[in-house]
Amino acid sequence: MEGSTEGTEPDSHSINLQPLTPQHTGGDASTLMSPTQTHYDGASDVDGTTMRSHSITRPKLDEDGAHSGSGGKGGDGEAADEPRPPVDLAQDEGIDPGVFPIKPYRLASLVDPKSLDLLREFGGITGLLRALGTHRKRGLSAKALGKAVDASNHASFAAPADKDGRPGVGTEPGAGAGASQLHDRLSEGSAGEVPKLVVTGPGGEDGGGSPIEEPVDDDGEDGPTYQADLHERRRVYGENTLPTRKTKSLLQLMWLALKDKVLVLLSIAAVVSLALGFFQDFGTPRPEGEPPVDWVEGVAIMVAILIVVMVGSINDWQKERQFQTLNEKKEERGVKVIRDGVEMIIDIKEVVVGDVALVEPGEIVPCDGIFISGHNVKCDESNTTGESDAIKKLSYEDCVRGEGAEGGGLKHTDCFMISGSKVLEGYGSYVVIAVGTRSFNGRIMMALRGDAESTPLQIKLNNLAELIATLGSAAGLILFTALMIRFFVQLGTHNPNRTPSQWGLAFVQILIISVTLVVVAVPEGLPLAVTLALAFATKRMTKENLLVRTLGSCETMANASVICTDKTGTLTQNVMTVVAGSVGIHCKFVHRLEENMARTNADEEPGVRPSGAQKHAQDFSIDQEQLNSTLSPAIQDLFNKAIAINSTAFEDVDPETEQKVFVGSKTETALLKFAKENGWADYKETRESADIVQMIPFSSERKAMGVVVRLPGGRARIYLKGASEILTKNCTRHIVVERGSADNDVQTRELDELARDNISRTIIFYANQTLRTIAVCYRDFESWPPPGVQTDSEDEVPYGDLARDLTLIAITGIEDPLRPGVRDAVADCHKAGVTVKMCTGDNVLTARSIALQCGIYTAGGIIMEGPIFRQLERQDLLDVVPRLQVLARSSPEDKKLLVETLRSLGEIVGVTGDGTNDGPALKTADVGFSMGIAGTEVAKEASDIILMDDNFASIVKAIMWGRCVNDAVRKFLQFQISANITAVLITFISAVASTEEESVLSAVQLLWINIIMDTFAALALATDPATPQLLDRQPDKKTAPLFSVDMYKQIIGQSAYQTAITLIFHFLGARILGQHHSDDSATQKHNDAIVQTLVFNIFVLAQIFNSVNSRRLDNHLNIFEGITKNYYFMGITLIEVAVQILIVFVGGAAFQVTRIGGREWGIAVALGFVALPIGALVRCIPNGPVERLFIKLRIMPNPEVLPTTSPEADWNSAIKLVRDNLSTFSHVRGGRMRASSYVGKSRNANLAPESRVALPSIMTMVPTLIASSIGAGWAPQSPSGLSNPAQFDPSKSSAALWEGKIQIHPDTKPDDPIMQRWGPIARMT
Repeated sequence: MEGSTEGTEPDSHSINLQPLTPQHTGGDASTLMSPTQTHYDGASDVDGTTMRSHSITRPKLDEDGAHSGSGGKGGDGEAADEPRPPVDLAQDEGIDPGVFPIKPYRLASLVDPKSLDLLREFGGITGLLRALGTHRKRGLSAKALGKAVDASNHASFAAPADKDGRPGVGTEPGAGAGASQLHDRLSEGSAGEVPKLVVTGPGGEDGGGSPIEEPVDDDGEDGPTYQADLHERRRVYGENTLPTRKTKSLLQLMWLALKDKVLVLLSIAAVVSLALGFFQDFGTPRPEGEPPVDWVEGVAIMVAILIVVMVGSINDWQKERQFQTLNEKKEERGVKVIRDGVEMIIDIKEVVVGDVALVEPGEIVPCDGIFISGHNVKCDESNTTGESDAIKKLSYEDCVRGEGAEGGGLKHTDCFMISGSKVLEGYGSYVVIAVGTRSFNGRIMMALRGDAESTPLQIKLNNLAELIATLGSAAGLILFTALMIRFFVQLGTHNPNRTPSQWGLAFVQILIISVTLVVVAVPEGLPLAVTLALAFATKRMTKENLLVRTLGSCETMANASVICTDKTGTLTQNVMTVVAGSVGIHCKFVHRLEENMARTNADEEPGVRPSGAQKHAQDFSIDQEQLNSTLSPAIQDLFNKAIAINSTAFEDVDPETEQKVFVGSKTETALLKFAKENGWADYKETRESADIVQMIPFSSERKAMGVVVRLPGGRARIYLKGASEILTKNCTRHIVVERGSADNDVQTRELDELARDNISRTIIFYANQTLRTIAVCYRDFESWPPPGVQTDSEDEVPYGDLARDLTLIAITGIEDPLRPGVRDAVADCHKAGVTVKMCTGDNVLTARSIALQCGIYTAGGIIMEGPIFRQLERQDLLDVVPRLQVLARSSPEDKKLLVETLRSLGEIVGVTGDGTNDGPALKTADVGFSMGIAGTEVAKEASDIILMDDNFASIVKAIMWGRCVNDAVRKFLQFQISANITAVLITFISAVASTEEESVLSAVQLLWINIIMDTFAALALATDPATPQLLDRQPDKKTAPLFSVDMYKQIIGQSAYQTAITLIFHFLGARILGQHHSDDSATQKHNDAIVQTLVFNIFVLAQIFNSVNSRRLDNHLNIFEGITKNYYFMGITLIEVAVQILIVFVGGAAFQVTRIGGREWGIAVALGFVALPIGALVRCIPNGPVERLFIKLRIMPNPEVLPTTSPEADWNSAIKLVRDNLSTFSHVRGGRMRASSYVGKSRNANLAPESRVALPSIMTMVPTLIASSIGAGWAPQSPSGLSNPAQFDPSKSSAALWEGKIQIHPDTKPDDPIMQRWGPIARMT
């Protein structure tokens, strides 16, 4: 019996599991037939009754229309447009095929494009099998296998027997000879149980394939190809190892990290610093008491580089391994093959070309192949080729016969098995022709290889590194020049008097101070800050169900301005659910009523009835959770029985999630889940307690299914469910629902005109929301069979005699509901300035309904269908895409076109995808999101971030964390650049001012400030957690500068303040502290040390307070917001203060400091603290005037300047025609001249401004140009770019293209440019 009850529309995906009745395995539990179970066994014969899910007859050839797959004549459907690598037959040249007559790439080209003609050249399936040395039924021979085959060797690939009670799963011995029989033989004692499902094998007496006219020697092993062993097959045709990207070793990742421009700059600085440090320490005489510590700075920079490289590369390495583990888990699966006549499960990696593999419902085809024979096999190739219709698989002979039939071929039918496609239904066998990288799936995987582009932040930071290197080098050069001038003056005047070696040392000191300046300018902590921020964020994101594969994608997501998302499974749950309904005719229930008030029609819409009175005043709305308190126990029992007994779906444990799920058609599982959610009696107990007399299976003609049960006293009752518009017409009564009724009997009432109006209004209301409406009815009979009915048996009463005078129980509205939180997630995206666009293969009505529910379709938005979208001209595309909100019936190619167009408009695009065919779009996007649960390996390989829970709300978290990373880097930059500018200025000024060429801060003091402080600050500022407030601002454009106006203000304000106080105390410290010049050198040295220590202290404490000030990037004054949640920041700040105190008290000689008193500490802390009020004052300065000043000074780019030319823009078709003709002429004439590089350059060069033709000269040409244009058929275009999308092709009328194919949101204002431009064409909905 067929178990599909789809109501208003068939469901092609509900047939994975046939039949939908419990299969007993000797135990009590009902379990589902395993999708990896062998139901297809030609070699066995099973005792007991054999039950088949279909009447197994020879498949009839479809008579309507031609199908592409029956040959090379358009066999790929949409696949022809797929951007995948073609089979390069030249690759065959270097391959020695040995005994095989067909080379691997020529063999692989059979399926891409699908070519029946090429298969015919090979001698059809018989010739192919002979060429590959394999047999139709027995597969590879024992000789080819090289040993006696024992299927028990492969038992490890089947599920363990103790974990799965399903027939055929496990390692129990089969019933047939040897191990070919995977089912348990029915024992005599189990004859009363439901027998197991067995479909007779390929080529069997009723296996569904056509009888195969085999040549006499087909089963002989008389050719060299039959002797070729597995090793030889792997050598020629390759191994079936799914191509995993070669992962980089830790050393390779470290080497890549070292290539970063900032790190290259740092490495040079480290080497120079180390060399000069060694020279200073060991190549020159040192004053007494000074330890040789100048080399420490070079070493410290190297340590900083090492930390950055290690943190970044180890993080990348861990993520790569995590991803590999995820993929390996998915790849561990068995493939069922026939070898030497024995059916066995082998590891997917062991499959070779020539193997005869078996297919079953739900299986992903592992290799390319040619279908041999089978029963009713249909494949979903949408994941691979984009073909949305199920493709039926027939044998080569049937395809050839169909090709010659009337109509020119078979529709959606072929004999080619494509790797990566999914088997929807049926059982069969095919011969493997391509594995691994030569298979269809493998080539797509290989094409996705490629180096990732630099992210916007990486590009900006690289530019910053170059700028800093340039400016630092310039500052160093200026200082060197200034000091050298003084050096030569001193040398010329012999003042001071020095020996030649002292002059030499003085020159080296000048060199050292100049290089130190360059080293100081480089922000050592910057790479570490970026790496730490990314590492911290990705770790937190993993906890949020986001597996980040490429670290850079995390910060790219920060400024994503558009997200193109799938519908099914991402926005919706991909589980059909009862979301609304009407019990009786007045009680309207809604799932989550508060959130879905639009789902109920209990309240009359305003303006419908001018009298003001409600037409259906008795209607009332309740939440689904209130059903039990509203319905009487009798109605609950009736409703539950009508659902549970009249159903073939059942509950089973999902092997992946290990949770109980309902299995069966989507409509039935939705109703059973509804009953379970309401806490009604268990479906199984209810079903088993019923005495079933007759079952009426679902059929698409009657659009209903039913079951008759015997009641006490000889009575009977039929429960029916099906399409509401059909069943309700057969109803004459309805049940009466009164709030809180405790009746033990079900009250019914006759349907009058008002009630019928209510029913039809409810059905239309639900249909408008694209809900699938199912009516549930019943009818009682006083006796069975009903009197007056002519029937041979009591279980064969005609449906027409039963399905009348029905009583309506309820009408339910079923749909794939939104995931919880999606509506809020879309609202958060809009708040964050991110546009959400839905791309779905579903029809436009369902897409619109979901888009409205989750808030994607808003005023000013456009809905369009894929076939129309891809026909738009470039200019129309650029006009439509910014406003396009829903793209329905879209192919992967449409999605890729949408992404490319958005990127050309300067948007940063995130894309979600789950299928193999989404690979190109995922790769094209700035950030690709793949689905962790539903996604294919190809999609995951092409993506940057994997949504482990397939939930759209996780994308919002990715945006939030991305912004957190960007902010962390900018906070650090704001802090770091202030410190660096101050350090450079005070080093420069003090060195020039000092006769000894000494700077304010010693090398070791600079080490503490430059390295430790930078590293600590990086850690402190990079670890602020993400907060929802990050979504309260618009994303930055790709062209947005790295430094905002607020950051520039803080950098300038803080560095000016720090430079001023440091220099004041450096030059005037003694006077401020009241110290007088002493003749005693020891006293003077001590006084100088106190001033030196105070200056060092002030500088360090100013940095510490500035790090607190840098926690905010905007104009808000509360810099302490969220500080208590960042333990890293609080801890590191305390450590910095503690270490600074320690240095002053203990550092002594090494840091060239001395202990200072309370007064000096007070001054240092007070001046450091002033950084906070200065930060607040700077924030109060308005941004407008400052920004205008910066733009004028060219510090910031002008955001209002837009590109003035577009390469795509053409004046008219006449000029286009002339240009094309001239181009053709230039290619025909003068080949040698044309080959000259100078000619190429001169053609492509822009005209110099002075050589451009003056405007009056051009104007004299206008009449001629216009006349020639009109002669060529040009006419002025109307403002609407879509007034004639077909241009000058009369065969494509604009009406045919556009009628109803574009929709504009009804709330769009009439003066909106989109309405003025598209309004006349679009259909308002």
